[in-house]
Amino acid sequence: MTCDSPSKNTGFLRAHRVRAAGVACVVVTAALLTGCGQDSGSTSASTKTSEAARAVPEATKSPSPTGSESASPGQMTEDQQERKELISATKVTYTKAITTAEGEVKGGKLVELELKSAKDAADDDESPSPSPTGSPSPTGSPSPTGSAAAGAPQWVATVAAKTGTKHKVHIDAVSGKVVSSSEETGQSTSDKAKTAKWITQAKQTPQQAAKAATAKQQGTVTALDLDDDDQGTLVWKTDVVSKDWKKTTFDIDASNGSVTHQETDSD
Repeated sequence: MTCDSPSKNTGFLRAHRVRAAGVACVVVTAALLTGCGQDSGSTSASTKTSEAARAVPEATKSPSPTGSESASPGQMTEDQQERKELISATKVTYTKAITTAEGEVKGGKLVELELKSAKDAADDDESPSPSPTGSPSPTGSPSPTGSAAAGAPQWVATVAAKTGTKHKVHIDAVSGKVVSSSEETGQSTSDKAKTAKWITQAKQTPQQAAKAATAKQQGTVTALDLDDDDQGTLVWKTDVVSKDWKKTTFDIDASNGSVTHQETDSD
């Protein structure tokens, strides 16, 4: 009388297990489907994020063309920018300019040299007066060997003869040609005597002074001037522009080539 009971219970349990297994299968399937969808979306988002991370640094990098640590245009002062433009446009070195300028005056010695823009060279208060043999250039200044190229910078040199008489020589800093050469006017006898004395006392050439300055600070020589300092010592005042386009002025003792003073322009 108890035989039917175990059979019914067994059937009930089996049916219950089948239903439970079906529900579990549905739940697992749903979980798998959901997981796949999430993985796909996560992978896509991760890929986009990775691509964006790689793109941002490339877009914001601004390496220097030469790899140097020179200041970028946005960081430079107005004076630094002007020096950069002037030096970048110059093809003739200071040594070549000295040789050319001294060649214009028989037995002459350079006492001053400066690299100037075309505008500053034209506005030079002591620009040469017309030479009898020079043909006028477009700006009205003499040009014995041809006029300066439009907008080209110039080396403006002062060369003294043995008597102390000064001559102004303008040299195209791109072609190296002499733009104009003439004797300065208004020189007094005392001025000539002092200049003659200086060129005799100066044992260091301007080239040697420039080398002494660039040994202290690498860069481009843009000016040389034979003058006395505050202590009355005869020196070559030498301007050197470094790769960050700052200018340092050195006082080089004209008798022994030692550096007696240096000062960097902060602008």
